[in-house]
Amino acid sequence: MDTANKMASADKHSDSSAEPEKTPEPIQDPEKILITQADQLYDSFKTKELYELLLQHKDVKNDEILWRLARAARDLAQLSTTKADMKKTLVYEAFEYAKKALSINQNNFACHKWFAICISDVGDYEGIKQKISNAFIIRDHFLKAIELNPADATSMHLMGLWCFTFAEMPWYQQKIASVLFAKPPESTYNEALTYFMKAENVDPNFYSMNLLMLGKTYLKVNNNKLALLYLTKAVEYPAKTEEDNKAKTEAEELLKKVGK
Repeated sequence: MDTANKMASADKHSDSSAEPEKTPEPIQDPEKILITQADQLYDSFKTKELYELLLQHKDVKNDEILWRLARAARDLAQLSTTKADMKKTLVYEAFEYAKKALSINQNNFACHKWFAICISDVGDYEGIKQKISNAFIIRDHFLKAIELNPADATSMHLMGLWCFTFAEMPWYQQKIASVLFAKPPESTYNEALTYFMKAENVDPNFYSMNLLMLGKTYLKVNNNKLALLYLTKAVEYPAKTEEDNKAKTEAEELLKKVGK
């Protein structure tokens, strides 16, 4: 056997006896890993842990991380255990994160949704005039969120809440609105119902507050039968958060009045 054949034979022997090379595992994107961890904490209602995790990454230029940080800061602000001064700090902090997320990606429905939620919260500290001034901005961002993701029930619920708020706006706030705008923000209870029902159709029983608002809005349009149905659903909703408990308590109070 010549040298060349010997070498070929050696190569074949080596190939047949050696273990096959393992395909290297793809390197995982650390930001994607972070988002997965964040979503697990959110689903587990671990609000403080979620906020503390994401806060370490507040300077990233990733809209998916930043809107989640805005949500976490806002959720922490909403907890009853959060002191008033800290709540205010978190509300403004959440708005800055939401604003940054939206500046990075205007095609992300969640950025529009959380920007609208956070600017609404900021309005609570800046007076009724500013809150009304923000009304059209809030509405437009909720509508954009729905346009970008028609399957997001929360955006539809929030748009329903916007409609409900302006349907029942007190007369003195209407006067302020008429000074600020040639055509002030307005809506009807029926329009609110449309969005609340769209949300429920997209994701049935997804949110205790949507059930409560359906009950309250049906009361406003004098449909007690459907009001009773949704208020009862709100009471029976399995409470996992403070907000769920608030919805349940309010629904119970309304049921007592409707039952009289």
